[in-house]
Amino acid sequence: MRQIRIILSVAIAVFSCISLNAQTSITKSITPDTVVYQCPMKCEGEKTYDKAGKCPKCNMNLKAISKPVTAVYQCPMKCEGEKTYDKAGKCPVCNMNLKAVALPVAAAYQCPMKCEGDKKYDKAGKCPKCNMNLTKVEPKKETENHQGHNHN
Repeated sequence: MRQIRIILSVAIAVFSCISLNAQTSITKSITPDTVVYQCPMKCEGEKTYDKAGKCPKCNMNLKAISKPVTAVYQCPMKCEGEKTYDKAGKCPVCNMNLKAVALPVAAAYQCPMKCEGDKKYDKAGKCPKCNMNLTKVEPKKETENHQGHNHN
């Protein structure tokens, strides 16, 4: 009988540690710096807020969404191939500082008549003012600065 109590006590202790660890890892993945809030009706377009609350236009509850990643970081030596990280830091292989890498630019669409100025949309469709088909806007290519070195 005493052995059963010991085994049950150990099993309960192990189970408690496992559940506490699982709960902690779930909490870590949902941190305030990875979430922003947005109106589900998109009253204000893609505008986001740092805190939960009500939309100032339609008074609906703001919906939690993942914060868009603006940059990723990568080892300049490519020790781990094309692996990227969300935060700046050191490469775990060679210990070099990770460098910011530009994300691929999403396609943008715009009215060819510029009815709404330089306003861009993320999907193809029709201009809400003149009803013309939106045209794809090619992203500007960065040109390298070639001053200060020779191409021999």
